[in-house]
Amino acid sequence: MKEIPLGLYVYPVLQSADILLYKATHVPCGEDNFQHIQLAQHLAKLFNNKFGPTFPRPSAVSYDDFSSRLKSLRDPLKKMSKSDPNSKSRIELTDGPDEVVEKCKKALTDFTSTITFEPETRPAVANLIILHSLCSGLDPNTICQQNSNLTTAEYKLVVAEAVNELLQPIRQRYLQLLSDPAYLISVLEVGTEKATKIAEKTWMEVQRAVGFTLSS
Repeated sequence: MKEIPLGLYVYPVLQSADILLYKATHVPCGEDNFQHIQLAQHLAKLFNNKFGPTFPRPSAVSYDDFSSRLKSLRDPLKKMSKSDPNSKSRIELTDGPDEVVEKCKKALTDFTSTITFEPETRPAVANLIILHSLCSGLDPNTICQQNSNLTTAEYKLVVAEAVNELLQPIRQRYLQLLSDPAYLISVLEVGTEKATKIAEKTWMEVQRAVGFTLSS
């Protein structure tokens, strides 16, 4: 008998609760979360129809092109995920320059050495081009033209350079923040206070809408 993780059932409910509690109208998410947003929309509609207008209709915010589908560096048929046991399958914001180069060099490609953007027939190479595009701001066609004289092995180093250029200031800021734990704690405290006020206000509205009051 196959065991199904409890989180598979609980996570969509908790996510919907977070969205509705803070009355979010636009929720950034990946393609794998569209159904969760639809659940939040459904719950908001059910509550509003039964108890009166309380929650706005949340909408998913996502890229509608290839850039929303970055794949694993080791398997272009799977999404890039932090939960993948193989750390070489992904680029992490905290990866050092050498780590990024190594991961890009180890990225899966194919037996054709030219650089072409063909997501359907060459998904692994296309994935590297997408990663390059996201980091550089260049479109895939421009990238292919600029690197037409390179092999895929050589192109991997170009991708690594673009990734490192993007991540360098992020890494620097990350290390700065880690060196000041008192500041981080203060940010958490301020954020907690703001979130609590919003949540309490929404909860009071829900109580009034359903006619639920606590006896003194």
